[in-house]
Order: sequence, then C-alpha cells, then structure tokens
Amino acid sequence: MTVGIVGAGQLGRMMALAGYPLGLDFLFLDPAEQAPAAQLAPVLQSAFTDEEALGTLGSRCEVVTIDWENVSVEALRRLGRATRVSPPLPAIAAAQDRVREKRLFEKLAITTTRWRAVSNRRQLKSAIADIGLPGVLKTRRMGYDGKGQAVLRTAADADRAWTQLGQVALLYEELVPFDLEVSVIGVRSRSGECRVYPLNHNLHSDGILRLTRAPYGSARLNRLARQHVVAVMEHFRYVGVLTIEFFVRGGRLVANEMAPRVHNSGHWTIEGAVTSQFENHLRAIVGLPLGDTHAIGHSAMINLIGTMPGRAALLRHPGLHLHDYAKQPRPGRKLGHLTLVEADAGRCERRARRLLAELAPQIHIP
Repeated sequence: MTVGIVGAGQLGRMMALAGYPLGLDFLFLDPAEQAPAAQLAPVLQSAFTDEEALGTLGSRCEVVTIDWENVSVEALRRLGRATRVSPPLPAIAAAQDRVREKRLFEKLAITTTRWRAVSNRRQLKSAIADIGLPGVLKTRRMGYDGKGQAVLRTAADADRAWTQLGQVALLYEELVPFDLEVSVIGVRSRSGECRVYPLNHNLHSDGILRLTRAPYGSARLNRLARQHVVAVMEHFRYVGVLTIEFFVRGGRLVANEMAPRVHNSGHWTIEGAVTSQFENHLRAIVGLPLGDTHAIGHSAMINLIGTMPGRAALLRHPGLHLHDYAKQPRPGRKLGHLTLVEADAGRCERRARRLLAELAPQIHIP
C-alpha cells in the first residue's frame, strides 16, 4: 500500500521511517527543493494546490494524509474525489481557523480562554474593554510556533499590534497566567477504536517548543485530558492522530489549540512509548489495529533549533537518541531533536536539564 503525504517536512519523514517496517510505501507532495523526507521517498515537487500534482498523488495512493495542518482544504477536497483523505477535512478546517476552534471547544464543554473575533479597530477596542489587558492578538489563520501573534499590555501595544497584524481577520483572547503547558495526543482508527498517550509537559521559548517531558501529571489531569481529546475525535469521526495543547492553571486544563496531525510534543514516543505516534497514525489511516500507547519509563525530548551541535559530542551521552532532519540551518528552524529515556523520573529530569543547559543556556527551566 502507498500512503500519500501532503508535506515532506520532518513529520512526514518520521511517518515514513515508522511506516517502512509495516510494509508501507510513501509518495510526498511538497514545493521545497530539499525537503527532509526526500531522502526516504519520492517527492512530487509542486505547489500544494497544483491540479496535476494532486491528480498524480490521488491516483497513486490508497490513502493521503498531511504533515502540516495549513494545507488548502479545497485542494484536499479535490484529492478526496480520487482517494481517501485522513484526517477528515472538517477537523483540518477547524484547526486552521482559531475562531472555529474556540467555538468547537465551547460546543464540547472544553474550557478555553475568553476570546472575541476581531476584524476592525472598533472590535479590537471593544474586545479589550470586555476581556481586559493583558491579552493576545492572533491571526485567525496561519499562526504557528509563535508567529502571527502579539501580546498586548497597554493601549499603545494594541495600536502597534493592529499595525502589524490588522490586514487579516484576528482573534483577541485573555493572556492566561498559566502554571505550565501540557499537551495530549490521541489516535482514533477507522473502526472507531481510540487510544491516548500520557500527558506531555512542555516548555516553550520564543513561541517554539524546546523541551517535553512525559509522562506527566496526576491521574485526574490525565483522565480529563483523555476525555477532551476523545470528545473532539468522536465529534469529527476522526481517523489518525490528534493533539490538543492546554494551559494548566490552578490544577485546571484550559484548551489553547489543537493540531490534526502528529505533533512535536509527541516525538518522545518513538523511543519512549510502546507504539510511536507516527506508527499509530499510519495504523489508523490504513485500517490496522492501533498499538499500545503506554510509556516505557520516563522520557525527555529536546528540540535542536537554528544550529546542529556536533554529532560526536551529542552521542557521547549514554542512552541519547539523535534525530537529524537533514535541514539547512536557519535561525528559529527545527533541525532535529534528542530523546532520553530513563526508568527513574528524577534521573531523566536531571539529565534533561543538564543537556538543555549545555545546548541553550539562555533558556530558564522552571
């Protein structure tokens, strides 16, 4: 069976690495000349909306999935006339629009931030008066890794943010004074079987994920996170992996956003879970039984951002797993990640802190 993947980035690359042992083949569609997945499978180099390329992908693949949620839904709809597309298009469309996403959370009784849609200065002023300062102004679409948003603490900040972002539809929401950030990753099969991984404890810097530790949290928090992600998956009759990111505030989960795909905070599952998120996503979309999502010990995942450290120096650390995405270095770009797995939670935490301090001493770990 050939799986088509729209997007040939590191997530697509890791899906292919997980799929080859299952006997799957892959075909990618991506406009980049040197995409990370190109070392592993053929790439149709073309725009995501190119009719001819989409036709080729649909005719050669039994199922098509994505490695990036901001792909044109209309392009995926055209693909769906020739082959199966997973995850379902309504879930992808909801994740592409922050207002639709907030309304979904509210409909499913998932606590989220107070928010207002904003399309002009008057509405921004009204939203600030209603919700208050500080707050965050975000583009409704195409925001990721901290892009397309601005923190507002004063009226002057609001003016600057409007100048920066006001050309497109926006959302204003309260700035949550959270204790920490977590994410939950679930997977649902074509037959409706659901599995959920343990909570991930995430540390961001400049809007980019730098460190994930798992499993995290009390049985109560894990149970609530599971209920939320299963509710979203059942709502869409979802097929594949879905992630929800939360703020934790006073022991409560506050939903921030969702991603209808495999997720950076789940990279630890490659070595740290019985079945990785990448393998389970593929199992789900091709119709295989889902794998066990239990953690094997305690894991820490560190993103390598902007520059790649020397391999020899990294691999001197016992038990360290290196994933190089074969990308050209660039400030703020995710170039790879490291994973540690330990039987003891305290040892895993100490090793992760020392390693991150070596690689990115500017980052403070609470």
